[in-house]
Amino acid sequence: MGVRLMVVDDHRLLAEALASALKLRGHRVLAAAAPAAGAAELVITRAPEVCLLGTATPAEPGMFDPVVKIKRERPQVAVLVLGPVPSPRGIAAAFAAGASGYVRHDERIEGVERAIMKARAGEAAVAPQLLQGAFSELLNPAAQPDDEGQRLLQMLTPREVEVLVRVADGEDTRLIAAGMGIAPSTARTHVQRVLMKLGVGSRLEAAALAARTGLLDRAGPVPHEPRPPEL
Repeated sequence: MGVRLMVVDDHRLLAEALASALKLRGHRVLAAAAPAAGAAELVITRAPEVCLLGTATPAEPGMFDPVVKIKRERPQVAVLVLGPVPSPRGIAAAFAAGASGYVRHDERIEGVERAIMKARAGEAAVAPQLLQGAFSELLNPAAQPDDEGQRLLQMLTPREVEVLVRVADGEDTRLIAAGMGIAPSTARTHVQRVLMKLGVGSRLEAAALAARTGLLDRAGPVPHEPRPPEL
């Protein structure tokens, strides 16, 4: 029997892709995307069995306030945090807020589904490799951890960064071209260069990598008003 779900994430493309995949596996998805600020109210109103709640910065103070509010108002809702590779503090903060588990943004759909079923059954849902990584970091903290998001950001030109943000926002080639004031063929070329530089094979993979590493938050928002075409 399918689970009554909500997928709540700032990044519409990721949320809708995950929601579609879960629907194909027989689950009932109530909503696919919403800004983090309104996540708690949306979940409280809809009262799903399980909520997948996206976050880009799990160690940031107050990031799990929506989880606290959901569990206070709807304690029967199991909340799974969907985020990047977490620090030990990030995992601890998620569970302290009342989350039932933590799932990486780039987890395979089978792993996401296993976590959902565990959460609905009242079990803790964290992949063993995440716990191993957390314990390893606690025992052997890195003096200067590698900032993958910053490294990837430095590989891209400012225009390619804007293209990546637009891809993560779910814009197709036509919308990217209109928003940046360039020809669709030029937009396609930019997208292909971004995929090549990031070492991924699809727009969805690029969006997932950017979200997981925090690159999207470093890049900042892009204008959504159409620009005049370049001469």
